[in-house]
Amino acid sequence: MSEANMTEANIAETDVQEVSDAQEVSGSEAKKSEAKWYVAHTYSGYENKVKADLDKTIANRGLEEQIIEVRVPMQDVVEVKNGARKTVQKKMFPGYVLVNMIMNDETWYVVRNTRGVTGFVGPGSKPVPLSDAEMKPLGIKTENVTIDFEEGETIVVVAGPWKDTIGVVQKIDYIKQTATINVELFGRETPVEIGFEEVRKLR
Repeated sequence: MSEANMTEANIAETDVQEVSDAQEVSGSEAKKSEAKWYVAHTYSGYENKVKADLDKTIANRGLEEQIIEVRVPMQDVVEVKNGARKTVQKKMFPGYVLVNMIMNDETWYVVRNTRGVTGFVGPGSKPVPLSDAEMKPLGIKTENVTIDFEEGETIVVVAGPWKDTIGVVQKIDYIKQTATINVELFGRETPVEIGFEEVRKLR
């Protein structure tokens, strides 16, 4: 083969390789566009460990194109203790980890069988992806007042229509940032949701 023909062959081969590489990149991007955000429920306090273990498994199994990102959303909150205020970083959703992934049998198995994960959020056992509206606020840091009480402890309402009411915490909803207590209404106990900022622990 002449030098000119060899050069043409090399150029053609390079062009084919570049096209192939471009197709791989566009294929990878297309795959990522299929990924959706799902919520995995974890044992309390295991959120960061679940993220670390998942990241390691993703790397070991070469699943980077199917499980794109694992996130433990954080936010700045204001803690008020003994009259002193300080801003600290807290988990936005204790007991939950967000996973951006393409849902299939393999990825479901990897996430579901990570130590500390108790399941996906969704009706029954079917994982349901977050909507755009649900995802929107997750990247925004908002200032909130954290709580220093737990379920079963007694709190007093300090603001709002139930001010001065004392009750035992029946349920805490970190996503809605409310505590549920029973109040007497029309002669019987009725559960009422009250915002974190309207209550404090009874000393």
